[in-house]
Amino acid sequence: MSRILAWFSCGDASACAAKLAVQQYGAEVLYCDTLAYEHPDNHRFLADCEKWIGKPIKILRSTEYKDIYDVFERTRWLVGVKGARCTTELKKNVRKAYQHIDDVHVFGFTIDEVDRVKQLERENPEILAEFPLIDHNMTKADCHQMVRDAGIELPAMYRLGYHNNNCIGCVKGQAGYWNKIRVDFPEAFERMAKMERKLNAAINKRYVKGERQRIFLDELPPTMGRYSVELDIECGVLCTPTGE
Repeated sequence: MSRILAWFSCGDASACAAKLAVQQYGAEVLYCDTLAYEHPDNHRFLADCEKWIGKPIKILRSTEYKDIYDVFERTRWLVGVKGARCTTELKKNVRKAYQHIDDVHVFGFTIDEVDRVKQLERENPEILAEFPLIDHNMTKADCHQMVRDAGIELPAMYRLGYHNNNCIGCVKGQAGYWNKIRVDFPEAFERMAKMERKLNAAINKRYVKGERQRIFLDELPPTMGRYSVELDIECGVLCTPTGE
C-alpha cells in the first residue's frame, strides 16, 4: 500500500496541507531539517502544529551535511539559475533518500501557485503528488487565517513582514530582501557577506546600462531594492530560481 507523505516546512501553508492530509488519509508528516538557521520561533511553531495536526512531525536530516553553511563551505556554491545548493542537499536529496517509488507526496502549494505546480510536475514527472490546498481553493491568506483559527500564533518571520519562513538570510532573496535582513538580523547579514567573499560569489545583481553586474552584500546600497515587489522565494521540493 502506498504511503501518503505530507511535507511540512515550518510555513503555514504546509501546515494546513498536512492537517488536511492527516484528516483525509492519516498521512505521515515529515520535515527536512534546516532549523539551525531558521528563526528560533520555528521550534515553537512546529510543536504547536504537531498538537493541531494530531500526529508527530518526523524530522529527517542529511547524512552528509550538518547545515546550510556546511553545504556552502564544502560545495563552494551558494545559488544559481537552477536554485540553491542548500535546498538540493538538505531538502531534495533528503526527501529522495526517504521516499519510495509509489509514495504519494502532499505539498502545500496554494491556489496562488498553480504555475509552480506545473513546474514541479514538469521537472519531477516521477512524483505522485497531491495539492489539497488547491483542491480546497485556498490562498496564502486563507492558510494564515486557518492557522490563526486553530489558536496558533503565526511564525515570527511572517509577523516581521517576510513572505516566507525560510532560513534567516536565504540565498534566493534579492536586494530588497537582503536590506530587510540587514535591519532585522544584522548578524545573519554579516555572516552571509563574509561567506560571499570567501567563495567569491555574490548573491545579488544589478543592471548598469543594460549589463548585469554582480554586487556583494558588503557593497549593497542600503536603499537598493523593494522587498514588497520581489518574487516569492520557495525552499522545498521546488527551489525557485533567482531569475538570472
